[in-house]
Amino acid sequence: MIAQNKPPHHDPAIESGTAPPCETYTQRISVPFEYPVHFGHAVFSPGNTVLVDAIDRLKECRAHRVVVYLDDGLVAARPDLIHQVTTYFHEYQDRLELCGMPNVVRGGESAKRGWEAVSEVMWTIGNLHLDRQSVVMVAGGGALLDMIGFAASLVHRGLRVVRLPSTVLAQNDAGVGVKNGMDEHGMKNFVGTFSPPFAVVNDYDLLSTLADRDWIGGVAEAFKVAIIKDAEFFSFLCRHAKELRERDAATMEHLVHHCAVLHLEHIRTGGDPFEFGSARPLDFGHWAAHRIESMTGYRIGHGQAVAIGIALDSHYAMVEKLITPFDFERIVTALGECGLPIWDKCLDERNEVGGLVIVDGIEQFREHLGGRLCITLPDGIGRRREVHHIDVGRVGDAVDCLRTLSLEEAS
Repeated sequence: MIAQNKPPHHDPAIESGTAPPCETYTQRISVPFEYPVHFGHAVFSPGNTVLVDAIDRLKECRAHRVVVYLDDGLVAARPDLIHQVTTYFHEYQDRLELCGMPNVVRGGESAKRGWEAVSEVMWTIGNLHLDRQSVVMVAGGGALLDMIGFAASLVHRGLRVVRLPSTVLAQNDAGVGVKNGMDEHGMKNFVGTFSPPFAVVNDYDLLSTLADRDWIGGVAEAFKVAIIKDAEFFSFLCRHAKELRERDAATMEHLVHHCAVLHLEHIRTGGDPFEFGSARPLDFGHWAAHRIESMTGYRIGHGQAVAIGIALDSHYAMVEKLITPFDFERIVTALGECGLPIWDKCLDERNEVGGLVIVDGIEQFREHLGGRLCITLPDGIGRRREVHHIDVGRVGDAVDCLRTLSLEEAS
């Protein structure tokens, strides 16, 4: 039998030269996320079940396989930490299985530079044959939490990550959020994912061995969120600035807890936890901070860079009449009393045509978020406003003012 070609399906729309109507099916899904954030002391002490309960919070009736990563700076400050970790896992071996020995890895901002460290973490996870219900536990500063969390989010599309932040900045901000990443292409956090942690355990005892720079650096994030969201908290920071500088533990614990909760509440209620929009309200002061870090090769820590960024944007807000000169004075005075900078020589750097290099951070910030420029400024203390244009000349005025104030303070 000879096959015959069938005539094409008769479609009047095609024959008439008009396109058929488009059919659209709109897919909408909602995925709830839940994770506990614990605050306390002596997490690895015998009998303290906070950590094991956090890892076993789903009550899955098995020993959870856990690979542990420790910040080398934390281990240097606490030489007995590895022993404490292994002893803790042995005590709860019916609920926890330590996969290999704890891995001590480089901390600090250099931990996030490039793919080598990320690849090494992924290689280790693969060699241990961990699955998606296994746990990656990381104790360290915000940069290490970022890098380890990023690597873990790529393997099997995401393993469970339990964070033990060990710096003020990590405990009150970076360690409690839903982001991770690494630096690439000359930009901070150029690569990364949104991947909420399985649990966070803030052990205040880990803060006691911090260097002064890291102790006070995280206070800048408290000023950031207080100035735009919580006037009463800002007043607390102003009143207790000197106590924070003098390393008063009780004052710092209150700061860490309140600041962390403000960040968590914003993520929960702000309507954009994964930052699909162009606004990032809790990055007040950060367009300049990220640029300062990269300009100085991370000579200036993140917290110190944020403090300078806050001072810059606060001056800009004052000129725009969003805050009063008295508000501006309170901000820069309290930052200084805490031991945070409001100016650095890098602000005076200029490009080949004489423009301030710092202002490149404005476009980099817009590119990172996408869409139109959206910068958060204080609108009075405890409130915020989004602006979509920054006058470069007024940024220069702010630099000049902060230089003068810094010189006056030094004298």
